[in-house]
Amino acid sequence: MRPLRPRWHFRLLFVLSCSLLAAWASHGRVFWQQDVASYDLLTGEWEYPPDPRLAIIAIDDRSLQQLGQWPWPRSTHAQLLDRLHHAGAERVALDLMLPEADRNDAGQDAALAAAISRNGRVVLPVLAAPPSDEAVPEELLPVPAITKASASLAHTDIEIDADGVARGIYLKAGIGSPHWLALGAALAGVQEPLPGLTNPAASTRSPYQWHRDNYVRLRYAGPPGSFPQLSYVDVLEGRVPASLLKGRLLIVGMTANGIAPRLLTPTSHDSWMSGSEYQANVASMLLAGNAITTLPAAAQIAISALLVAFAAFAITSRFRWRWLLGVLAIPVPLLLSLGLLHGANLWFEPVSATMGFAAMMGVWTLWQMRYWRRQANRDTLTGLANRMRFEETLRRENDAARRSGRPLTLLLIDVDHFKACNDTYGHQVGDRLLRHLGRTIEEVARRPRDLAARFGGDEFALILPDTPPAGAEQLVQSLISQIRQLSIPVDKAHHSKIKTSVTIGLCTVLPGLDDGPARLFEAADSALYQAKQAGRDGYRIAPPWPN
Repeated sequence: MRPLRPRWHFRLLFVLSCSLLAAWASHGRVFWQQDVASYDLLTGEWEYPPDPRLAIIAIDDRSLQQLGQWPWPRSTHAQLLDRLHHAGAERVALDLMLPEADRNDAGQDAALAAAISRNGRVVLPVLAAPPSDEAVPEELLPVPAITKASASLAHTDIEIDADGVARGIYLKAGIGSPHWLALGAALAGVQEPLPGLTNPAASTRSPYQWHRDNYVRLRYAGPPGSFPQLSYVDVLEGRVPASLLKGRLLIVGMTANGIAPRLLTPTSHDSWMSGSEYQANVASMLLAGNAITTLPAAAQIAISALLVAFAAFAITSRFRWRWLLGVLAIPVPLLLSLGLLHGANLWFEPVSATMGFAAMMGVWTLWQMRYWRRQANRDTLTGLANRMRFEETLRRENDAARRSGRPLTLLLIDVDHFKACNDTYGHQVGDRLLRHLGRTIEEVARRPRDLAARFGGDEFALILPDTPPAGAEQLVQSLISQIRQLSIPVDKAHHSKIKTSVTIGLCTVLPGLDDGPARLFEAADSALYQAKQAGRDGYRIAPPWPN
């Protein structure tokens, strides 16, 4: 058994494996739930003052009670728009779907179109919806007269993540190509170029599909209720002073229970946000320059892989505090994500890299435990098993031989005249001699259960399970012959070399019920002593004892 060290090829394999694992997890978004939980943690309380020009004219429960059952006549909305126009509102998003003409009174559509035209700054919504008879979506626009009178149209497609939380929006969308701005973006009056993650192929796909582009994560101004809300009926009936409406960016939309769309956001705290307030957050975010852009997939993968690769390289180095460095590296992806988020409005998903760190540390810990276990049972000079491992293995194999009835062989090997070699050439040459002998003896222990050990200064041993006397004697003869042929260099230049030999005591037994490993060791040691007395550079076989 040779020393287990993190050589360069092992380090390279370890680094590549860890980085590829992180890249795979990032590419497949394996930990997307943990990533969005991290996002919610980092942004849930990250509030900012909303743009003071924004307000919501709420079609609330009180308005429904006073103005009657929904839908109201379109002339009612026309009156509201005229009042906002006279008050000096800067822009109005009328977040109401008007895809069909009024069947009862055609004058209602004309009145609303005229009011929209007089205002001149009304944004109307477009919704993508599949028709009833086929799967191809269509754009639901307001009736032509109302569409023609509007300042612009905008989509109201709200992006909901798989866990039901609204965290982002596509600033552009449309059938065939993303040509409509989001309602909040149109209300804010933003111009190209838009922020967000762009999709170069967004305009080259099927002309019959709904395409989206410029994805951003919303930085919410606060929890639901962060924007001022004016009751529709109060504005309509003049109970709101014109000074509160002048210069405002207004969204007219549903907030009443049971009618308004309800959205969960990272700031919700178990309360719901209306679609109108969601669009107000979009507008406020864009006006304040607070849009959060997610990193492209390629950048996410590359950063995750590089972070893990760097940490894997660090903990396999010879740096003294590499373990501390590995532990401290675990929160680095989250800290990087936090830094990019607050410093550059960029979102980096940290969990793939974090889990890559954790997996890396787990694998490295298991490898180190295996290494330490081997270190505790190996001789540091030769790499062979040490005395503790030798005694443990001899005891185990003696018990196994007693149960199976198969022979067990023990060889005790002593280096001839080793003290004289140390005295003449020095301990460095002596150590070099022992390492060469250790490798030669280890080559003899070829089977999985064979064990080569060094249990003293110049004393070696071989445990050979299931080895009969004839096979053991043949192996001993071969080992002695190989050692006689060794030439160990005295110096690095190989100017001179020394020869050596060994003396071996051999014992093969079939252990009985009362035979322990000590008896086998004493028999082999006695045979070794006899071989030394006979002149060394040879071997003796211990006679079998009766069972």
